Amino acid sequence: MKNDFFGEEKAVILGLGELRVGTCPMGTIGLGSCIALILHDQRRSLGGLAHIMLPESRGYTDRPGKFADTAINTLLLKMEDLGSTRSAITANIVGGASMFKFSANSLNIGERNVAAVKVLLDDLSIRITHEETGGRIGRSVYYWPEKKGRLVIKRADGICVELL
Repeated sequence: MKNDFFGEEKAVILGLGELRVGTCPMGTIGLGSCIALILHDQRRSLGGLAHIMLPESRGYTDRPGKFADTAINTLLLKMEDLGSTRSAITANIVGGASMFKFSANSLNIGERNVAAVKVLLDDLSIRITHEETGGRIGRSVYYWPEKKGRLVIKRADGICVELL
């Protein structure tokens, strides 16, 4: 019998570069340098989740969830289509780990992803209510828009954090 304490079995699980907007439970597993961006509208019990892989699209639009710039804009548009207003939306960001040691001259995708998401959210005046980023630990995220934005972050080191 599976443990349903966190409700993972009922969540729609998003893969790399995917995004979703709605009221159903959703999640994403195995975040390393990737970012889970959760946008939440408390008034409407509506939310969006994107599994962002890279900081900028550079003109690629075929998978908007893959890039920070296109993921944020797509989530916002879909949420606004469902009645959200930008002023009612808050954000949570999780991930952006540095899974491998880098030399001083190499590009740290995790750090770049975190920085890009934060700049874009700031430019759009969307407040970050929770951030768990960086480090060297992978994470998985489960999110319930209809349960006041309940968020569970499971870290690969066994630590589990639950936010309401």
